[in-house]
Amino acid sequence: MADLEAVPEDWSSALVVVAHPDDMEYGGAGAIARWTAQGKKIAYLLACRGEAGIDTMEPAVCGPLRVEEQIASCAAVGVTEVEFLDHPDGVIEYGVPLRRDIAAAIRRHKPEVVITGNFRETWPGGGLNMADHIAVGRATVDAVRDAGNRWIFQDLGLEPWNGVKYVAAASSPLATHAVDIADSFDASVESLRAHKAYLAALSGDMADPEPFLRSMAEMVGQRFGGTLATSFELLRL
Repeated sequence: MADLEAVPEDWSSALVVVAHPDDMEYGGAGAIARWTAQGKKIAYLLACRGEAGIDTMEPAVCGPLRVEEQIASCAAVGVTEVEFLDHPDGVIEYGVPLRRDIAAAIRRHKPEVVITGNFRETWPGGGLNMADHIAVGRATVDAVRDAGNRWIFQDLGLEPWNGVKYVAAASSPLATHAVDIADSFDASVESLRAHKAYLAALSGDMADPEPFLRSMAEMVGQRFGGTLATSFELLRL
C-alpha cells in the first residue's frame, strides 16, 4: 500500500461530527489531542446520545450516562464544546433532516476543517461498517456543501459558511493521510477510557484501550514513517 501523506495543519478551527459517543475515540482522538495542544479550537457534534449502545442497560439510563462519558472523554483531549442531537441511536437515517442539523452546526461553529468517521461500507481490514456511521459520515460530507449555499435551509437564520478547507474521515479503508500521535497517544487512551460503562459491557480486544489503540497506531505508522499515527481519508474543497 502507498505511504500516507501528512494531514495539513494550516487551519485553526474544526468541528467533529460523529454518530455516537466513543466513535472518535477508537482511533481519531489522538489527532484531536495533538491539534488542541497546538491551540486549535475544536468542537464536537454527536448525532445521537448512544442510548442503544449497551445491551444490558435500558436506553433511558444509558443515554444520559454516555453523554456524561463523552463529555469527560472530550475533556481528556482538550475539547470543551460538545453538542448532542436527538436522532435515534441505531436507526439514524441519511436524509435532509440530518443534513440540516449538521449544516446548522457548521454555520454556527464556522470550522475550517470538518472531521467525521468512516462512511465507507467496510473498515480497514474488511470488517462491515454500521448504518449509523455511514449515514452520519455521508450526511456530514453533504452538509458541508449545504452550509455554504445561502438558498438551502434559509429558515435556520444563519449566515452561510464557505470556509471549510477539508473534510477528514477517520479510520477509512480509503485513507490517504495520517497524523503523528506519538506525543498525544496517552491522551487518546485516556479519552477512550472515559467511556467506562461502555467498555465494561464489551468483551474482546476493543474492551482494553491501550493495546487496542497501540496496535492500530502502529499499523498506520507502518505507512507513515514508523511513528504512532492515526489515519484519515482527506477530501479537499
